[in-house]
Amino acid sequence: MLGWETDGDALVAPAVARNRDAILAVLQRILPRTGVILEVGSGSGEHAVHFARRLPAVTWQPSDAEPAALRSIVAHARGAGLANILPPVPLDAAAADWPVDHADAVVAINVVHIAPWQATGGLMAGAARVLPAGGCLYLYGAFTQDGRQTSESNADFDADLRARDPAWGLRDIAVVAEAGRTHGLQLAEIVAMPANNLSVVFRRD
Repeated sequence: MLGWETDGDALVAPAVARNRDAILAVLQRILPRTGVILEVGSGSGEHAVHFARRLPAVTWQPSDAEPAALRSIVAHARGAGLANILPPVPLDAAAADWPVDHADAVVAINVVHIAPWQATGGLMAGAARVLPAGGCLYLYGAFTQDGRQTSESNADFDADLRARDPAWGLRDIAVVAEAGRTHGLQLAEIVAMPANNLSVVFRRD
């Protein structure tokens, strides 16, 4: 997996330590105080543990499509011993049916650019199915804006992703927002984040 290290079943993504607190600061402001937070594409599970520990009143539902990631989430959650992390569920964002039928918010960190475009459309459709009116979908990652790269490092990152898989690559905010509107998700906020990343918040009609 992209830039990850291994420690038995527990995968380690070095970027998590760099971005988790900046992401948490946004989540603390936008997430409901209680309820179920569905994380789509939980990866190593390190974000899930960090957020569940610091948001003890919510229940964190991790998920991923990859068996290795699901094993890693279990390993990290077991090590943390937190009661508000549910067992991870296998979930493909692009699938027409998800194994979760309700969530009070949906979070997807570094997902849309490391997946085919169909995953973004599926993420929007799935979030619209499971969220209540006013519920938020939170995306984090690198994006283009108005069809342009926002930094040289993002341009290099985009080229590297497309070399790895032509179906991957940075998505444009306007195109992602249009995909959201198709499913009743309105772009509510864009927050500049460290290292030329963005937090993008949608709200369900």
